[in-house]
Amino acid sequence: MYLMERMVEQARANKQRIVLPEGTEERTLQAADRILADNIADIILIGESAEIMELAQRLHLAHIGKASLVNPSNHPKKEAYTQLLYELRKEKGVTLEKAQKMVEDPLFLGCLMIKNGDADGEVAGARNTTGNVLRSAFQIIKTAPGVKVVSGAFLMFIPDQSYGENGLMVFADCAVLPNPTATELAQIAISTAKTARDIANIDPRIAMLSFSTKGSASHEMVDKVVEATRLAKEIEPSLKIDGELQTDAAIVPAVGASKAPGSEIAGHANVLVFPSLEVGNIAYKLVQRLAHAEAVGPILQGIAAPVNDLSRGCSVDDIYKMITITCNQAISLKK
Repeated sequence: MYLMERMVEQARANKQRIVLPEGTEERTLQAADRILADNIADIILIGESAEIMELAQRLHLAHIGKASLVNPSNHPKKEAYTQLLYELRKEKGVTLEKAQKMVEDPLFLGCLMIKNGDADGEVAGARNTTGNVLRSAFQIIKTAPGVKVVSGAFLMFIPDQSYGENGLMVFADCAVLPNPTATELAQIAISTAKTARDIANIDPRIAMLSFSTKGSASHEMVDKVVEATRLAKEIEPSLKIDGELQTDAAIVPAVGASKAPGSEIAGHANVLVFPSLEVGNIAYKLVQRLAHAEAVGPILQGIAAPVNDLSRGCSVDDIYKMITITCNQAISLKK
């Protein structure tokens, strides 16, 4: 997979500090060992040092000794992070005493390290729910300037290379926001375009999907997609985007030419934005299983610094790839 190879090389050339709050989770440790062996990132593992090293020895991991180990209950910057958390959350009712307890939560600690400039990105979720991973990120790191919506994109590597960009497509939102408004859907489209450029290294051609193409059906759900397309163009006039489009009109040239003549996107989309999480999640899993596509993600979009969530059923390879993607997000952010 050329794209992953390119991201590995880019990460290796500009090493980032990635914090892994689940430092005592076996798959996470195995992925971290591979990352360190391949010299892709500087790894920070949160967890009891003795437990981490004991697991590393049992799993025959030779490179974990290169990682920085941070004990959540006892480390040199605990007081500084406590004060930082208190200042960030005191208006929400967090007392200094509560902050002292919260900084011992590895997910909060990882985000505080990023906020304080001690790490560049975070990967978690092998042991924690998406809600827990996102909660700490929302409260500490917050969303990027001008963005109010966090969403999740998947890189879809499709064996049939006639689709998208030589078989590569970006799908969103497949992970976070159940029923976005038109305004939120427009922001998802703009965030996904950035992911397509920065991570997938493609020039985004965005299709805003619906069950209607250019007024073939009349419904408030269609109206939402039409309005989202208008808003996205208004916010970012240079965006290559069209909607509403049915899926076949978006990705099959002959159908696109028939259903949406004159559209520069119809039939040639490489980014698909779905009208709801329900649709996006179903769609990516169908493509993954029926088309034997490889789905890499979700890549979280819209957070002020890279924080990525894993499925609790993830593999070591999934974690390795997500750490590499997080490095590339951090590099792009610094540019």
